[in-house]
Amino acid sequence: MAYPRQPLFAPNGAVATSQPLAAAAGLAVLRRGGNAVDAALATAIALTVVQPPSNDIGGDLFAIVWDGERLHGLNASGRSPAALTREVVLTATGGNGPTAVDALGGAQARGPAMPARGWLPVTVPGAPAGWRDLHDRFGSLPFAELFTDAISYAEHGYPVATGTAATWDRALAARVEPGGEEYAEFHRVFTIGGRAPRPGERWRNPDAARTLRRIAETGAEDFYRGDIAAALDAHAARTGGLLTGDDLARHASTWVDPVSARYRGHEVWELPPNGQGIAALLALNILAGTDLAALDAGERLHRQIEAVKLGFADAHAHVADPERAPVPTAALLDPGYAAARRALVTDRAGDPVAGDPERGGTVYLCTADAGGMMVSLIQSTYLAFGSRVVLPGHGFALQNRGLGFRLEPAHPNVVGPAKRPFHTIIPGFLTRDGAPVGPFGVMGGHMQPQGHVQLLSATLDAGLDPQAALDAPRWYWHAGRTLLVEPALAAVPGLVAGLRARGHEVTVAEEPSVFGYGQAVWRAPSGGYVVGSESRVDGAAVGF
Repeated sequence: MAYPRQPLFAPNGAVATSQPLAAAAGLAVLRRGGNAVDAALATAIALTVVQPPSNDIGGDLFAIVWDGERLHGLNASGRSPAALTREVVLTATGGNGPTAVDALGGAQARGPAMPARGWLPVTVPGAPAGWRDLHDRFGSLPFAELFTDAISYAEHGYPVATGTAATWDRALAARVEPGGEEYAEFHRVFTIGGRAPRPGERWRNPDAARTLRRIAETGAEDFYRGDIAAALDAHAARTGGLLTGDDLARHASTWVDPVSARYRGHEVWELPPNGQGIAALLALNILAGTDLAALDAGERLHRQIEAVKLGFADAHAHVADPERAPVPTAALLDPGYAAARRALVTDRAGDPVAGDPERGGTVYLCTADAGGMMVSLIQSTYLAFGSRVVLPGHGFALQNRGLGFRLEPAHPNVVGPAKRPFHTIIPGFLTRDGAPVGPFGVMGGHMQPQGHVQLLSATLDAGLDPQAALDAPRWYWHAGRTLLVEPALAAVPGLVAGLRARGHEVTVAEEPSVFGYGQAVWRAPSGGYVVGSESRVDGAAVGF
């Protein structure tokens, strides 16, 4: 008999993430007197070492911080190289890149898309600057002190966790990268004789330890304007990349105001575009006009699925770099617009116009401290190991976030120089009447907004605690009318048959990574925190 995981109740502070060693790094910082931001950074930096298929030093970061009085948002995503243009991509791929479903014009058209691997989809890594910027504004302990555990694990090694080993093995089995010189270092650093580490096998990355030490000592300056930047510039020039030292030197994070939607007497907060968090808010706005608790399980899921589809259709049509193309965020979140979209939901599965996004590799974490500060943070290199371009001697992979660009010339998210692409990683935060409830997130590329919807519905419609809400069986919509459900959902009598009768093309999927991995920390009414962490992977919730 399987027993459900119970929530953690912590009186003073908590950390939840997808890897226990990283969670322990954050907890150690809390116990040394650090605040929630210090703990979040120690956790995030450790995650680059102990969960490398999903995130790395060469990735991006987004965060929402409750400082005790209000929310702050940080967009620490990087921009494309100044030399990256649509013409460059089409020339390099012969205009025959992988096909993508168009999200414009109300028609399903197909055309070339950005390549997934190699230099073309590489954008400037934003995570190191994001760590520094969060610390500069909110940190209390010395910046370099937050790197201690990460550097130790990279230098001396650690036993690889079971779920991470499985992700690593799947990533290497895919072997989707060509054999160019830019990939040679990836195989040296991230394989053991060509294979992934096995569960419990010790793995070390001393090159990453040296890189992290330089970032810690220089406040990330070396990464963007020093020796690491120069090495990236030289490696790109030597192996056909477009990234330059000037691109790195121009990078800057952006502090933003989170945007929200009302749902069941609460405010749900996401970061504004270029992220896809607006898709979750659009879906929740549609669902807010329906009493889901009064519906049977099949109708409830149907309504959620259709709302998510509509949210994605709008997000893929409009989300882009707001500094380069206006995004109608306020109009999309207007209650009148939500009512019009709600009217499109019928008792049959719709076939919305939407993109055909990839499933991502991402890590999420949330922290809280005794003073009431809370952090929702997510970082990623995208897909598994990102671009698979690794800087020789430095031990980290570069992200492939440029895959989020479009090649349709009229699309607001069309590829271009010095632009931020459509981004999948989204931290979430929940408040009630302006008071904090807590941070939450569900990682997994296209799964993330629908994971947010399912977690919040389980919490606010079904009244589940954060651990039970995370453990609740999930569904995953990818495109068209296709739908994947977990076996526990398929076991509900009549549920799958009812969805199929409504026109959903349902498949029961056994692979847990399809359904995302999440965490949540809620403030307890009597004080302290109630914490949940993903049971589908090596998740850990720790506190004191």
